[in-house]
Parts: sequence; structure tokens; C-alpha cells
Amino acid sequence: MSYVQGVPREEVQLLPPSVEEYVDEQAPVRFIEVFVNGLDMVALKFTHAVPSATGRPSYDPKDLLKLYLYGYLHRIRSSRRLEAEAGRNLELLWLLRLLKPDFKTIADFRRDNRSVFKGVLRQFNLLCRQLGLFGAELVAIDGSKFKALNNSQRHGGVEQLRKLIAHVDARIEEYLRALDSQDEQVEGAAPRREPAGVKLTDKLAELSKHREQYACLLAQLEQEGGARDKIAFTDVEARKVKDVQRSGYMMGYNVQAAVDTRHDLIVAEDVVAQANDRSQLAPMALAAQEALQARTLEVVADKGYHQAAHLQQCEQAGVVTYVPAQGTNSGQSTKDGREVFAKEQFGYEAGADVYHCPGAQVLRLRGRSSHEGRTTLLYSNESACRKCALRGQCTAGRYRTINRSPHEEAVERAARRLAERPHMMHLRRRSVEHVFGTLRMWGHDSFLTRGLHSVRAEFSLSALAYNLRRVLNLLPLQQLIHAARKSA
Repeated sequence: MSYVQGVPREEVQLLPPSVEEYVDEQAPVRFIEVFVNGLDMVALKFTHAVPSATGRPSYDPKDLLKLYLYGYLHRIRSSRRLEAEAGRNLELLWLLRLLKPDFKTIADFRRDNRSVFKGVLRQFNLLCRQLGLFGAELVAIDGSKFKALNNSQRHGGVEQLRKLIAHVDARIEEYLRALDSQDEQVEGAAPRREPAGVKLTDKLAELSKHREQYACLLAQLEQEGGARDKIAFTDVEARKVKDVQRSGYMMGYNVQAAVDTRHDLIVAEDVVAQANDRSQLAPMALAAQEALQARTLEVVADKGYHQAAHLQQCEQAGVVTYVPAQGTNSGQSTKDGREVFAKEQFGYEAGADVYHCPGAQVLRLRGRSSHEGRTTLLYSNESACRKCALRGQCTAGRYRTINRSPHEEAVERAARRLAERPHMMHLRRRSVEHVFGTLRMWGHDSFLTRGLHSVRAEFSLSALAYNLRRVLNLLPLQQLIHAARKSA
């Protein structure tokens, strides 16, 4: 028996295939075509949304957006790889109608439209709402650390930058002496070849460029006044964050996602430069509430998001939070570590705004303290503590102080809610952690661009690609195409 034979390449066909025949009727790329064609590029504020009347014609932003959506959906994010795929991938040949933009055009499109990709995600989520894919009842919030476009070793503090500048100055002085020695060669000696002199000049220019960069980084660190101890040399907006996979640290960003638990779809996303999640609960919860158009919403997050002011802000907006409190040293002296009465043994009387201690004394509000924007109320009774027989069991100091947040009641209500429904933390783990696990598996956990605005645009595209893949797995393609055409 013979093998299955292909068509001879040199054979001329009477009726060659059309571009339309390149793509199967059930290919997801057909939905990308319909969805993007239905977007109002002017309203979304894409560059070149209205073609110029003069000059060389530009690429339609819809075509370039289609290219990026297809690329991110198939784990192709590099502009050079997208350029290559546009010339050999049959689905892209169909999608772009044989257009082949170069890599710089592709990269410039992402750079010039950094602020509008979030709007594209919003439009896709609006389509998901119309299809009933959002439960709009429970949202899980979590964050993950994604690597910045910066070598993990290329960062440093004030002292390291000063040493680098001194080292560069020494190298510059060395090259200047070498150039002077060329000029002072004795008559009759063989002159050095010109390329060597040119090479020294080039090295001097390169060293001067590095010195200027280090000086700017040093000035920025000193201007921040200790807000951070390290600065990245390549992406200056990146921060030193924990690298859980390698049990160390890296230069990266804190990526935030709010996920509707019905089908694990991302309803709100953001990228921040803060290394922890303490200030992200209210912004992410309220963004999810707005995206879902929900008057009330339940939100679950891990203990890293626990902050009294944010719990209070969520309550006022109609968002019911389930966030465990962080561990405390209540019941242990901060001075010598001895066991003392825990804060929970002091009863708070809301009407009188006082605490009642185990020794039957009253602790009144004596002052306030503020740290990193958080206010703490201080309750004490110094005169009663001096005469109290239980002082040794209560404090290692002269008197006991009870700290209370102005939003302590919101914290207590949140603790009671979680105690009544402990299974909420399991729902969080199986939903939002699935999202980050998928993005890491796709290789989307390292950014290709520099700067906070640019990486936010990147993650908006990643979130859109994730949601698109989820929806393609949930609904028939023709139903999606029909819904996209109807909503256009």
C-alpha cells in the first residue's frame, strides 16, 4: 500500500481556495472578528480611530486589536512573534485579510493605546452580563506578584548607587588618561590605529550614559525620602516583591483581580506598585460592584486585605466582606513577651466610649496616634493601674494601653460574619487562585513592557484573553457570535 499523498506544490489549480476557506466555521477567531468589529473605537479613544485625510494611510486600529487579542489568546505576546505569525498563520491571514504589519507598528499600537485596553475588557464583560455569565453575588479578590522587565539582580539602594557612580568615574578617568597618552606619544613612535581611539571614545560615551542613569536613580531615591530602600535599574517603577515560586525576591508588580465565582470570570483588574495588599480591598471591591452594576455584593479575600478603614468603606457601599483578621500578639507583652490579659478580656462600652478591664476599672480615651495614614485610638487609666493588684498580669509597663481603631465595630462585624460562614475561604481559593494559576501556566506572569501604565495595559489584555477563553469553553461559538452581533 502507498502513503496518503498531498497535492503537488507546483500544480496550478483551476479554482484556488479563497481566504475565507482558510478558517473553519467553528474557529474562535471568527468571534474575535465579530466582537472587535462591533466596538466603537472612537468612544474607546483608540489612536487613529478616525483615518487621516492626508498622508500615508495608517492601519485600522481594529485590525491591530484583533492581532493582539488573537496573540494573547494563543500565548503570543511579543510584537516580533506577532509579526512573524501574521505572515504564516492561516487564521491570522484570514483575520487580517493578508495584512502584515511590522513589529514596530504592533508594539507602538500597544504603547499608544495603554489606557484604553481596560475599556475593551469592560465591553467584553458587558457582553458576558447580557449572556448571564456573571452571578453578581459573590466576588473573590486576590493578588499575585508578576515579574517586571528587569533583571532580579539589577537593583540597588543609595549606597550601592554611590559605589556604582564612583566606579564609573574611575573608569572614565582611566579612559581619559589613555586618550591623553595617545596624544602625547613621542615623535617617531608608531601611532596607534584610529579604530582604537574611536573605540575609547565610544566607551567614554557609554560610561557617561551609565553615570547619568545612576545619578538620576540616586536623586530619585533621595527625593523619596526613604519611601523605598531599593530601586530597579531598568524599570524604575517596579518594586522588590516576594517571588513565591523561587522562595526569594524579584523586581515586579502586584497584580490584582476580582473574580465572579459563578464561572470564575475576571470582573475587575489592576496592577499596583505596592508590595502588599493592605490598601487594595475597597478599590477592588467597589470596582467589581460597579462592573457588575450590583447594589449589594459579597466579597471574600485573604487576611492580607484586612484593614479596618476598608472594611468600613465597603459596608457603607453595600459590600459585605469576608476577610480574616491578621494574627496579633494579643495576650503577650510587647516589652518582654510575658503572658498578659488579652485585649478580648477588656469589655468595650460603646455608649460611654470606655473599656472595662479585668480589675473592674475604667479605661478612657486618652489620645490618638497615626502611622502610615492609619489612626489608632488610645485608652488607658494610669492612676488606676498604679494601685491595681493585677498589674503584673496585665502589663510589663507602668500602665496598660488598649489600642482601638475608629472602625473597630466594622472589624468586629466582619469577624462575626466569617465565623458564621467559614466555608467562604474555600470558595475564594477555588475561584480566584484558579485564575492566577492559569495565567502563570500561559506564561503571562512576566511583563514585556516597562512602567506602571504599560504593565496595566498588558494585564488588561491578559485578563481579556483569560475571560475570552473561559467563555469559549462555556458557550457554543455561534451563540457568542450571535450575541456579539446583536449588542454591536
